[in-house]
Amino acid sequence: MHTFIRILDIFFSAIGLILFSPLIGLLTIIGLFDTGSPFFLQYRLGKHKRPFRVLKFRTMKVGTASVGTHEVDPAQITRVGSFLRASKLDELPQLWNVLKGDMSLVGPRPNLPVQHELIEEREGLDVYRARPGITGLAQVSKTDMSTPLLLARVDDKMLRTMSVGAYFKYIFMTLTGSGMGDRVEKGVMQGEHPNHPLPKTHQSH
Repeated sequence: MHTFIRILDIFFSAIGLILFSPLIGLLTIIGLFDTGSPFFLQYRLGKHKRPFRVLKFRTMKVGTASVGTHEVDPAQITRVGSFLRASKLDELPQLWNVLKGDMSLVGPRPNLPVQHELIEEREGLDVYRARPGITGLAQVSKTDMSTPLLLARVDDKMLRTMSVGAYFKYIFMTLTGSGMGDRVEKGVMQGEHPNHPLPKTHQSH
């Protein structure tokens, strides 16, 4: 099943990058006017805790402090960034991470290397046995990183019950609005940071 899901990941991410290339181009131009730098790369922990650089549209002001999802200062989010997060369009560039094999379309959301409590809980349940994903059970059930133990348990449940049918269900639910966008008030945002493996204080975007 894992091999088949990987084939689905490659197929859908490649198709998505092609189909959404005009939109990605448009958002890139808008991002240039919004922050001067439309993309950012940030280290996250992937399968077996291997660090990788996730690619996203920039939604926060350059120099914003790197903090956990539920600790983001709403004042640091640009107007365009707020729309991108709420609509989930900031995730589009991650299709490249899926195509490369860093991520899956469905899986646990990748965490920052400094989110030690979440890392400990996920290690205890062997959540890092799978590739992280763009969406999954946590997203459609509105479980975020502010509750590390609950999130790890939801991630583990998703991985234990994963099937091709569940894979498509989570994607469908996300596309139809059930998934959580990165709205600050919902506490589902990821802190952003410059391109080094152990984020500490500030991001350079």
